Amino acid sequence: MARSTRATGAIERLNTRAGTKQYSMGRTSAELFYLLQRTPDNPAEKLSEPLPLDEFVTFVNAYGPQKPKRISKLDVAFEKQLAKKREE
Repeated sequence: MARSTRATGAIERLNTRAGTKQYSMGRTSAELFYLLQRTPDNPAEKLSEPLPLDEFVTFVNAYGPQKPKRISKLDVAFEKQLAKKREE
């Protein structure tokens, strides 16, 4: 059960990043997972080959739009300091 929960969580994060519910997953009898996308033209377009769980989660996490990295004020100040040192 935990295996498919990790895969389902990756799909939910992808759908959240994409702002839609168009992505889902399929699973083979050999416990391999693959990414599916629903579009008006194609109800189940396969976007990946069947992958083991860890590879599938890595693939899904890297697929589609990514969340912008949060940058703190301290990070910005540090980058400015580095830029000044490079100029010297």
